[in-house]
Amino acid sequence: MKKCVVVILFIFQSGIAFAQKETGFAGKVVDSKTQQELQYVVVSIQNSTIMQLTENDGTFRLVLQSEGDQLLLLHSQGYKDLLFPVKVVFGEMVDLGVLVLEEDNQIGSEVFLIALSESDLTDDNTSSENTSGLLQSSRDAFIQASAFNWGQARFRMRGLDSEHAKMMINGVTMNKMYDGRPQWGNWGGLNDATRNQEFSVGTATSDYAFGGILGTQQINTRASIYRPSSRITFSGANTNYSLRTMATYATGLMPSGWAFVVSAGKRWANEGFFEGTNYDANSFFTSIEKKLSVRHSLNFTGFYTPNSRGKNSPNTDEVTQLTNEQYNSYWGWQNGKKRNARIKKVEEPILMLNHFFRIDDKTTLNSSITYQFGKVSNSNIDYQNANSPDPSHYRKLPSYYSSVYAKDQGEYSGNFTPDYENAKKSEELFAANSQINWKELYRANQTLSTNSNGSIASYVPAQSNYVLYEDRTDDKTISFNSNVNSQLTENIFFNGGMAFRKLKSHNFQFLTDLLGGLYFEDIDSFYDGDQSQSDLKNPNRRVGVGDSYGYNYKYLANTIDFFTQFKFTYRKVDFYLAQAFSSSTYQREGLYQNGIYATNSFGKSEKVNFENFAFKGGLTYKISGKQWLFFNGAYLTQAPSIRNTFPNARLNNNIVDGIESMNISSVEGNYIYHAPKLKVRLTGYYSLIKNVTQTSFFYAEGIFDDGTVYDNGNAFVSQTLTHLNKKNIGAELSFEYQILPTFKTTLSVAYGQYVYDSNPNVTIANDAKASLINSNPVFNFGTAALRNYKQSGMPQQAYSLGFEYRNPKYWWLGANINYLANSYIDVSSISRTAQFYINPKSGFPFPEASQERAKVLLQQEKFDPISLLNITGGKSWRIRRKYISFFVSINNALNTIYKTGGFEQARNANFRRLDQQESSGKPSFGPKYFYGYGRTYFGNLAINL
Repeated sequence: MKKCVVVILFIFQSGIAFAQKETGFAGKVVDSKTQQELQYVVVSIQNSTIMQLTENDGTFRLVLQSEGDQLLLLHSQGYKDLLFPVKVVFGEMVDLGVLVLEEDNQIGSEVFLIALSESDLTDDNTSSENTSGLLQSSRDAFIQASAFNWGQARFRMRGLDSEHAKMMINGVTMNKMYDGRPQWGNWGGLNDATRNQEFSVGTATSDYAFGGILGTQQINTRASIYRPSSRITFSGANTNYSLRTMATYATGLMPSGWAFVVSAGKRWANEGFFEGTNYDANSFFTSIEKKLSVRHSLNFTGFYTPNSRGKNSPNTDEVTQLTNEQYNSYWGWQNGKKRNARIKKVEEPILMLNHFFRIDDKTTLNSSITYQFGKVSNSNIDYQNANSPDPSHYRKLPSYYSSVYAKDQGEYSGNFTPDYENAKKSEELFAANSQINWKELYRANQTLSTNSNGSIASYVPAQSNYVLYEDRTDDKTISFNSNVNSQLTENIFFNGGMAFRKLKSHNFQFLTDLLGGLYFEDIDSFYDGDQSQSDLKNPNRRVGVGDSYGYNYKYLANTIDFFTQFKFTYRKVDFYLAQAFSSSTYQREGLYQNGIYATNSFGKSEKVNFENFAFKGGLTYKISGKQWLFFNGAYLTQAPSIRNTFPNARLNNNIVDGIESMNISSVEGNYIYHAPKLKVRLTGYYSLIKNVTQTSFFYAEGIFDDGTVYDNGNAFVSQTLTHLNKKNIGAELSFEYQILPTFKTTLSVAYGQYVYDSNPNVTIANDAKASLINSNPVFNFGTAALRNYKQSGMPQQAYSLGFEYRNPKYWWLGANINYLANSYIDVSSISRTAQFYINPKSGFPFPEASQERAKVLLQQEKFDPISLLNITGGKSWRIRRKYISFFVSINNALNTIYKTGGFEQARNANFRRLDQQESSGKPSFGPKYFYGYGRTYFGNLAINL
């Protein structure tokens, strides 16, 4: 008995001795304003694999094996990172007391980044689980500048389109199969509900997918990870919308094993910044989770965000000079209200069921099934045997008369014969009729009824010459997805996944308003006989409101993706390897037998299949606790989008001849210095995208020699570019320095060179050349000399210098000075082909077509640099246990007027037409431009109940 007591005492004392030697830190994390304990905060030693999540009561206990100076990092979604130095003393568990995290005030703004979302968290996920991906979600100064300061000028990170980023919700891909881009409006207005985000930039690792070369963004809507809260938000702005309200309620995980989140909001404006741009959007969200056991949870997420917005028109310099930069030709007055003819509506509910399975302490499996359905519509005015309703149509502008040339004299150009008298009259008429005349459109659809004395008694509905219609897309997408995350050993982690998507997309023209008429004829008035029929199986139809007409077809598509990823983590070096395989199958099914393409428009097309592979890897070298280097590289092939596979899907089943997958290469190198006062990131990157296919439509003059139904040489065509290469090279700098505890400065720099790196092949399809024996009237125009032309649509250089003051009494003020440069117009490819120099009437070069003049005509326009001053500020209060915060921003405070983009009109498709237009001084078909917002404001009041 005595021996037994001695043994027990020895073990007990040994345990005490062992416990006394425990080394590390303990503490508690709370919200700076509410003092509420914060769960699931990532507590880590920077630049190491040591990390832990805080418990339900906000406490943590971080056990370390080494001593010395370290940097402790606290990170949580929606809060600013907290980084501070600590000294590790062997054998001591230092109590750090209460640590406070400050809310990130800019989270509430209407901005989506290319990002990666929070890792799946479970109740027991507090220590050993691999949550390193969470650390990647902190946004440095450069990412902040990209989103909040440069976005208004259409800045794109690394010059890449959003199709090269993977957008995900709960591990499910949200990129549309039609064009590869996300439909951001599907979750617009749900800022509070979608704030649990994680993102990686470039080809860095993601736990959810292989990703794209721009990055991966993941939104996590699992109900149990939302902190218990009630929040009401009121906002005012003068951009897309005027007013916004949101309300969000979250229970957190309750003792019963249930968790609920609901959110609703509304945004609206009678008129946005640009004239006639009305806006109306509602948002509804719910997430419900039931914890079935320690290992199993089910989560349902549903959101529905119906929204509509009036579009604004791009305009030529001539139109802008006659009006202003906010002019919009798409609207007109009707019954005392502004009515926009071009409204975009998005109504696509998403229903998602996730099963979270914690297989063991080191392995989790997330499986889901998702169903998305609904419609996207774009309205416009259709017309037959009538003049264009567009008030800025070229025939209604002064340049139509002031840029006139006489008919050609044989092989030579006619003389310049401007009609300045009619040009002046046209200017006066445009000033008096610069908007759509809805009343006139209604009158054109009606006949006059007179009484016995000959005066007008009434207007009687008749055949409509003008109608309002929608280009409708009704998608039904079902997705199955499964992802596994496992810690194989102390240093090796595995991620893998499979995703399957099936799409049925119904596309058709939908008549919504007869504009006072009785019916509309379902024909193409530019053609005669059978060719004029939209559907030979139902010829000479008269259609009314609610009918489809014009075109009617379906896309059928399936994709399946697999990926695996291994991450190796050691004291000084981390590296990873990932690979992926995907298969995509597309098919078109015509529901109309079009009169122009009678033999290949009805029924199913051939199936098009693309099989693609992807590989990437990366290496991180940890110089010290404050500094590290990391490198990423990727090579992948990617299927073209459905949009670019079928060049004229509205009319026929034709497929782009010889279409191939894109070949994409990307490398990047990064240096990071991360200390409590100074944070620096320097990045260099290079990407090459080969074999891009692009399709566009336009009306071209002087392109064919004869045989069209229009004027000699003119035609409405579809243009396809193949074997187009894009090269993007550049550098990024993110610099942040805490000068004083209350004063911080930031510097962000983006320097890029984004060019076309090949001379793509150009083919033109002319519907007017189609026949029963030629169902694919494609003409090869050879190569377009686009190599070294600049990619359009974004600034290639951007600089931002920022200052921020934060008062201890919870108010703050910031300012950013921004300079954006090297933005270019989108050039016309057909004007850079050899055909551009050929007279379509004779087949010989234009005698006046010199290389010197062509160089001037075809020089790519470079937009003026932009200087923007943005100011932000905020204040928070605690009133009777209610927490109120106010945020305000003023963008472009100096009201700078600037162009954000534009495109050359391809209508002048040969040298003589373009030369005559430019020589006139005021071309009828000059480039069209988009303008940025002037001075705008955004104010946000949030009340936490």
